[in-house]
This record gives sequence, structure tokens and C-alpha cells, in this order.
Amino acid sequence: MKDLAINNGKPAQKNAPSQPSQVQAQVQLVTISEEEAGQRIDNYLLRICKGVPKSHIYRVLRSGEVRVNKGRIDQLYRLVEGDIVRIPPIRIAESANQNAPAAEFAILFEDAHLLIIDKPAGTAVHGGSGVSFGVIEQLRASRPDAKFLELVHRLDRETSGVLLLAKKRSALTNLHEQMRDGITDKRYLTLVHGDWKNARQHVKLPLHKYTTAEGERRVRVQADGMASHTVFTLQKNYGEFALLEAELKTGRTHQIRVHLSASGFPIAGDDKYGDFALNRALLKADKNRGALKRMFLHAHQITFTHPETGKSMTLNAALPADCEKFLVSLLPTSKS
Repeated sequence: MKDLAINNGKPAQKNAPSQPSQVQAQVQLVTISEEEAGQRIDNYLLRICKGVPKSHIYRVLRSGEVRVNKGRIDQLYRLVEGDIVRIPPIRIAESANQNAPAAEFAILFEDAHLLIIDKPAGTAVHGGSGVSFGVIEQLRASRPDAKFLELVHRLDRETSGVLLLAKKRSALTNLHEQMRDGITDKRYLTLVHGDWKNARQHVKLPLHKYTTAEGERRVRVQADGMASHTVFTLQKNYGEFALLEAELKTGRTHQIRVHLSASGFPIAGDDKYGDFALNRALLKADKNRGALKRMFLHAHQITFTHPETGKSMTLNAALPADCEKFLVSLLPTSKS
């Protein structure tokens, strides 16, 4: 365990002479910036105290150890620019951010408000659930001077493609509002197994999140689940496979994967909701096709309104080379 002191919204470490591997905790006074203003004190503390259990955050809030402008506040208090927040010493496990290797990813767009990248398959967007670090921790490590950097939304670890990050709190809040209001348009490309017929098909199946006996997070179709809507458009048939574009009308966890699986068209390579026998066969090439060693799901396009300029923006991420190569292998070859 280590004691982390918070300094200007970031973990600050100070080695004690007698125990160089430990960190000396101390009370910190943090001045709230323009970008940090407007958020609730509990959400602010949860963001800057990475790894601290929620129960502990709320405990120090209830106890009055956290103060704003020397006065007690409750968890619903919204921060104002210039507020001075007293943060007590908080003992937590060593943060994943401290061990994350610095890394950059293919940038699709960047300005003072946004960073939009093309996330590779196999990389988690954040640490947790057995993953030491993800995209956000690696980007923060590579940009130590960044005052603010947060995920706008998430992609599954095995899903590649367009990922939005906010460089200002105002941009994060604005984009979250757009997503809640259905202004953003997110499109995915996916390859399914089966004889897909319809040029355009709406799937509306309610989804329920649950946890397996092994502790894994899963989703299933259930009558009392959350209303969920995906529109699938056929791009091309490849024999026993079909390439689809999926348009999200709602943004539920694993929505595309479960909607397709429940409709009888599992995504190629999906290790949670797919055809496991097929997935094993796809790992090795045969005379009819190449090998596929990942889930074929790619976030290829997003459209939204720029939070500062108000202009409509559409960003695209090309289908990864391994997916393109697999599609080419499915095409019939001419016989001489």
C-alpha cells in the first residue's frame, strides 16, 4: 500500500527518508480551475483519487475531512472556479497510472478540446478487471503536462477503431450531453457468420447486464432489460459470412455483439457471445480462407458536433489490415 497526496488534481509523491519506497501522505489544498468547475465534489474526488474505493471517498466526505473554502460540504456540492479544496491524506493501493508505459496511438484528429484516436484491437481503454493499464493511462503517461484528459466513451478491449477523448471538462460535458440526446452517430463494421438477407434491418431487443459465477460481466436479452436499438445495413456477402455496418441508436454494453448473437448471426471471433467452435477454426487458415485471430468488430465512423465551434464533424478509421486481409481471403479466386 502507498499513501498518495493530491497536488493540483494529480497524485504527488514525497519519499520519507527512512522508507524510500513509501510515500508520505499530507493534507493538500487544491485550487479549482475553470476546467474543473461545475462538477460535483464526489465525482471530482473519484477522478483524481484513482483506485480509491467509492465507499472511502464518501466516508471522508461525510466525516467533514474534505472541506471547500474552509467549510464543510456534502457530496452534492458543485465546485466553482477558485474554490480551495482541502483533501485529507488518503491511503490507497498504488495507482495503475504510475506503472503505465507512455504510449501514443494513431491520431485521427486533435485540437485544444479533443483528441480522437484509432484504438487497436486487444488494448483496453482503461485499467481494471485484471488489466493493469489501458489507453487512458498510457496517454496520460506520455502527456504528463496535460491538465485534463478523459475518455468520452468506451470501446471493448477487442474492438478497434474511433475513440474520443476530451482535453477540457467543458468538451467532456458537452459530448456526454450530445450522446444522451442522441446527437452523435456511431457506426461499426462487423463480420457475422450466417446467411444475412436483409439490406437494412432494425433489431430492438432489451438488454440486461449481469455477472457470471466467475465474476465476468455479461449481457443477455431479457424482457425487463434496458431498451436497445441497433440498425444493421448489409455491406457485402462473403459466402457463409456477411459484412455489416451497425448503427447504434442506443449505447448499451455489448449491444452489437448481443443483438447479433441473439438474432442467430454471431460475430466472427467473438469470444463471449460468438460461435466458439467456429472461432477455433478461424484461428487457422484453410484452403477456403485466411486466419482470423481477433473479434471482427471495428468502430469505423463517428459524427458529432464540435463542442467549441458547433460545426458537425465526421471522423473515420479505416478497417485494420488484419480484417481487410481476412475479407480478401474470403473472395472467390478465378480458376485458370
